[in-house]
Amino acid sequence: MRAATRASALARLETDLVAAALGEPVEAVVVQTVGDRRTDVAIWEMGGQGVFVKEVQAAVLDGRADFAVHSAKDLPSASPDGLVIGAVPERDDPRDALVGSTLDGLPVGARVGTGSVRRRAQLAWARPDLTFAGLRGNIDTRLAKASEFDAVVMAAAALRRLGKTFAIDEVLDPLVVLPQVGQGALAVECRADDVELRQRLAAIEHGPSRQALEAERAYLREIGEGCQLPVGALATVDADGRMTLTGMIATLDGHTLLRHSDVGDDPVTLGRSVARHLLDDGGATALLSEVEA
Repeated sequence: MRAATRASALARLETDLVAAALGEPVEAVVVQTVGDRRTDVAIWEMGGQGVFVKEVQAAVLDGRADFAVHSAKDLPSASPDGLVIGAVPERDDPRDALVGSTLDGLPVGARVGTGSVRRRAQLAWARPDLTFAGLRGNIDTRLAKASEFDAVVMAAAALRRLGKTFAIDEVLDPLVVLPQVGQGALAVECRADDVELRQRLAAIEHGPSRQALEAERAYLREIGEGCQLPVGALATVDADGRMTLTGMIATLDGHTLLRHSDVGDDPVTLGRSVARHLLDDGGATALLSEVEA
């Protein structure tokens, strides 16, 4: 089987993890995305969701690859026509991590490196004294530049998968920083009409991880794919299959931050419900109107 993947060490490792779970040989089809090429531009300035996946998805659609392995956080909230998420393996740690200092250990006015408006807004809400500077690149690049800042923010799962947990000074509580939709999860995307492959991928499906991912993606769809404000969400599933979803939307400067949590059984219904509460009752619609104006 052929798997489309980005060229980074993390993306190749994630493809290897899926191949190992399948127990079958997999040939990597390496694809360079616009997000990989334009490291000089902030992700949100390039359109945010999708900048790391469009070219990878194209390789599956045109037959160069049988499936693609994505970090689920990079995916837009809906698959393009002709593709489906064929499997969601068990999710890794969804949280963000600080490298260089703990949050409480940062001095007043500390400089934090991150290219994520979601991370900036929530850290600014928790610590209004902090300052921020952009930081792009793969994990090794960002670790190499960490000494230029008082701290940098990365996904805990990425550091764990690459065996670099020694660099973590603090894993951030979701009560402080909600992760990006799908963070820590892998999504294996294939052609919708490839029935045989979808049956093979079902062997590595992890039901609770799928439910959590679908709830978070439903939340993002309802908020609006083109949302220009920082958005985060995290769903958890208990032993009885009951889901809890927390959603967040904030202003870019972190001066206003809205959160809402709810519990439910159906992931799509739950995701929409949390989003609608923030939009209709929580004031998020007003924030979005201000940005559009």
